[in-house]
Amino acid sequence: MKLTILTVGRVKRGPERELIDDYLSRAAKLGGSLGFRSVDEVEVESGGGMEREGERLLSRIPSGARIIRLDERGKTMRSEALASMLANIRDNGEDLCFLIGGADGYSADVIAAAPQTLSLGAFTWRHRLVRVMISEQVYRGFSILAVTPYHKD
Repeated sequence: MKLTILTVGRVKRGPERELIDDYLSRAAKLGGSLGFRSVDEVEVESGGGMEREGERLLSRIPSGARIIRLDERGKTMRSEALASMLANIRDNGEDLCFLIGGADGYSADVIAAAPQTLSLGAFTWRHRLVRVMISEQVYRGFSILAVTPYHKD
């Protein structure tokens, strides 16, 4: 399974970038032993409005991947449930793509292409923090599947 975090905008240097890189590096290392072939972050350019950002997102979704849109109004789940979902998608031979939209949200075309949603809580989060949190949750999910002590720390 290939896992992609596809996001509008770029996170440059700073604490968020360091955290994202750290969690994704950890996830890639641990995930390899669990049958996850890669964990990638793909950034598309922001700007031009929701429709243009949506076109950029849709053009970069890996072919055949299951798509989950991160959205504050989406479904919430516990980390254990996310780990189980990751394992099920892997076991079905699918790839997975998490989408993080721009500041204005998602275009109607993106919503139609990716009706499945996931919320990281009821709060509204800055997009760079959402990237940190989903990166951490991917690593946590892999840690749960590998039965490492990380989840209980």
